[in-house]
Amino acid sequence: MLLTVDVGNSHTVSGVYRGDQLLAHWRLKSDRDRTADELAIRYHSLFQMAGISGGRITGFILSSVVPTLETAWLNYADKYLRGRLQGRPLSVSHRADTGIIVKIKNPAEVGADRIVNSVAAYEMYHDNLIVIDFGTAITFDCVTDRREYIGGTIHPGIGISLDALASRTAKLPRVDIDTGPETIIGKTTVTAIHSGILYGFGGLVDRMVDILGRELAPDQKQVKTVATGGMAHLIEPFTRTIDAIDPLLTLEGLRLIHARNLSA
Repeated sequence: MLLTVDVGNSHTVSGVYRGDQLLAHWRLKSDRDRTADELAIRYHSLFQMAGISGGRITGFILSSVVPTLETAWLNYADKYLRGRLQGRPLSVSHRADTGIIVKIKNPAEVGADRIVNSVAAYEMYHDNLIVIDFGTAITFDCVTDRREYIGGTIHPGIGISLDALASRTAKLPRVDIDTGPETIIGKTTVTAIHSGILYGFGGLVDRMVDILGRELAPDQKQVKTVATGGMAHLIEPFTRTIDAIDPLLTLEGLRLIHARNLSA
């Protein structure tokens, strides 16, 4: 079995695969002070609750945008999975063999999750792609039909925007966005914020897909759009340009990269 871990700034998403079947997955808060031993205690409990024997895990792969947690996870794999792994623990970076060619000025700047998402999305379509990740930041990543990652754009995420409204204004409340407004014109402060966030970010998606698509495929070739991240399902009804949503896209990309390196 394979343990896949994607460490983001806000949350860590992890899952266990048997072959290409995802047996269980979890979404936990990313605690930058977590140690390898604490990870072992937490995941031992999660494995037990899912009916998974930790002793049967023979593969480990990680993508992380938090250096301290990357170190903790690699220490966890070295200490608690030692002797069972087929090959070394893998941590994805621009230097890893992913099957995607990173063609930007400084490949080291690209977040590992952006490369991993591109791998999984390309496997879905084998076409020109825009991959949107609704995380702490919202990223748009462009991949050509020749497997080339050529860059993208980065925007403040929905949570960041809501936090800024609440903390930088005197009278606007902190709200949760869980349902859409009945009308676009907000009749209360809360529904006005709901409408502004949902229709505003939906418009952002459509505009960015439009202009990125024209630059990615100037000869008017087809461009597919794949979205992932916790807010993808919430924003999708307010857009017209998202072709597919896969909330576990990053885990699937990690599985594909691990299989590629294991067979190499």
